[in-house]
Amino acid sequence: MNAVKMKKPFNKQAMVIRLTLTALAALTLYAFATFDYKEIQFIEAVLQTVQTVKTMFFHPFFKHISLIEAIQHLTITIGLAFLTTLFGAVIALFLGLLAANNLSNRKLSMLVKAIVAFIRAVPTVLWVLIFAVAAGLGSVAAVIGMTFHSVSYLVKAYSESFEELDNGVIESLKASGANWVQIVFQAVLPSSVSYLISWTFMRFEINFAVALAMGAAAGAGGIGYDMFMASSYYYDVREIGAITYLILAFAIGLEFIAGRMKKKLRNHQ
Repeated sequence: MNAVKMKKPFNKQAMVIRLTLTALAALTLYAFATFDYKEIQFIEAVLQTVQTVKTMFFHPFFKHISLIEAIQHLTITIGLAFLTTLFGAVIALFLGLLAANNLSNRKLSMLVKAIVAFIRAVPTVLWVLIFAVAAGLGSVAAVIGMTFHSVSYLVKAYSESFEELDNGVIESLKASGANWVQIVFQAVLPSSVSYLISWTFMRFEINFAVALAMGAAAGAGGIGYDMFMASSYYYDVREIGAITYLILAFAIGLEFIAGRMKKKLRNHQ
């Protein structure tokens, strides 16, 4: 028997989606048609962009700094990201316990979550600039601002990990006479340690990327400042490519280390 193909009914939701996509495509075409290119030859600009990218990634070379200096500056950026992640994780661990519904009272949990939600809604760069008013542009303002945002991010992640714990375990410990501290150290943290490390490593990767931007925007130094100078001051695309490869190598190594650590923790559990 021949299979009969059933056509999906054309409902209102499908019509809205199609009209929205059609409108977005029309607006995109209209924007490209009416954009002021200022006598720029589009095809030639595309070819030059391809050539620039080719030079950047296929002919990398350190000119204004040496490889040793680049590694030293990368270490500064890594240290900046590590400090902010460490400070943020320690503070967020305590606040995350207070924000978890199954470990804290409802009003305190809602208060902590509301405060960290407000902090998280403000971009990290703005927090750095706010603290720069008091501390001045530099590594101090960058560390404080990035730590401020890291705490808000990790509190949400940690508290949700704690809330996934089986309530039966907590109730059984309470019934046996365990206090809050014993419940945290005997049940909550051991069962959530793999999640905590995963979220902490993820935040460290975010802080590393932010530290690159803060190197130029907040005067924190590091490899981010070298990339800013190479791109905006020297316009040396070969040096930009070399710095990019160095950053990429560290990011891949960090991902490998994080994967190995999480695998070992799962095996020990």
